[in-house]
Amino acid sequence: MEHNIAVGLDIGTTKIVAMIGRKNDYGKLEILGIGRSKSLGVHRGVVSNITQTIQSIQQAVQEAEASAGHKIEGVTVGIAGQHIRSLQHSDYITRPNSETVIDESDIDQLINQVHKLVMLPGEEIIHVLPQEYKIDGQPEIKEPIGMHGGRLEANFHVVVGQVSSIRNIGRCIKSSDLELERLTLEPLASANAVLSQEEKEAGVALIDIGGGTTDLAVFKDGIIRHTAVIPFGGNVITEDIKEGCSIIEKQAELLKIKFGSAWPGENKDNEIVSIPGLRGREPKEITLKNLSKIIHARVVEIVEQVFLEIKNYGHEEQKKKLIAGIVLTGGGAQLKHLKQLVEYITGMDTRIGYPNEHLAGDSNEDITSPLYATSVGLVLDGLKHQERKQREARIEEIEEEEVQSPETITDEILEEKEELKAVPTEKKERRSFLDKFTDTIKDFLDKAE
Repeated sequence: MEHNIAVGLDIGTTKIVAMIGRKNDYGKLEILGIGRSKSLGVHRGVVSNITQTIQSIQQAVQEAEASAGHKIEGVTVGIAGQHIRSLQHSDYITRPNSETVIDESDIDQLINQVHKLVMLPGEEIIHVLPQEYKIDGQPEIKEPIGMHGGRLEANFHVVVGQVSSIRNIGRCIKSSDLELERLTLEPLASANAVLSQEEKEAGVALIDIGGGTTDLAVFKDGIIRHTAVIPFGGNVITEDIKEGCSIIEKQAELLKIKFGSAWPGENKDNEIVSIPGLRGREPKEITLKNLSKIIHARVVEIVEQVFLEIKNYGHEEQKKKLIAGIVLTGGGAQLKHLKQLVEYITGMDTRIGYPNEHLAGDSNEDITSPLYATSVGLVLDGLKHQERKQREARIEEIEEEEVQSPETITDEILEEKEELKAVPTEKKERRSFLDKFTDTIKDFLDKAE
């Protein structure tokens, strides 16, 4: 598989999407192929039937390969699901010599210390995201590298998940003859696809309404501050329509998509939809007003749960205010009048997030649907990861050459090395724990053969 092509695999509760993309000459994302299949073995973001999930993954991958004309080998996979939770934690290290400058190794030591936190049985830390640092008691330091000090402390946002659930995803990938290149938290992937840097700076809550779960990611000052996974999404709305109108699931889903609205006042009392009966039974008549009342009740519940999480983060404090409000994405964001309802409940500015922030201008309209926000984010993440690996490999290559045949090293090569090393930290990203975590999952799968 050629370089600079990445594959995102979004294993959702309702659908599995494989998306192949690459950067075009302008640095924008060009989608080469996409495949989607109905997700059968996943419940609320967690694999519940390995055989069915493998079949669904293979189907999506084959479809993407056919439309792109590329063979897929490695994939970037999103993890979400109801087992994900997050917590805030503070930790510190005392440096042996406060005269020396703080460097990467100090920060790594501090982050590794957080990994020693005792978790509940079966849980493991997936992400450790530093919020802000303190040096010798001086607060609100964004970047401690290069400063002096004896005591380095930091607040961390720690994301925790159940190892067995994540290993099961790894198993499905491996059994589908794919290589697991990287694991990413889905709310983070969606955020990369639909949010602008300005929004992340100003403060924004991203709500990704999927089929089985609703993911939340809160950003402020460009840093992720809070994540949560709420264990229900669009499927419970369909379920309620099915129960409330006594119809089958397929009809309930169609009703929701075609006629559903989150705002009951919109429909007149006399608007009626007729649904064919099963096997020669009488057709059923359903008023749209009733339909939107059922939807409204459930959506209000989801939005209130999410709003509670936003309040938990501390949105009501002046310093933590989310100026850019709320961005809704995911398949559930397509529900009519949802934006108005969210604004009404939360009193926050709201917009629908389309993943076109980084997409090439001539992208197919289907791809820019909120439905594909996570998939686009996973492709972006895969590309970023590849760029970093290539950069590191090139630096190593130059350093080896310096040792073995110093006479071949020109000023241009030295300049290139400096440029590669000087890539801003945002892009350079420390080898995140997720990479190490991906490696442990890979080791586990190799040994489990």
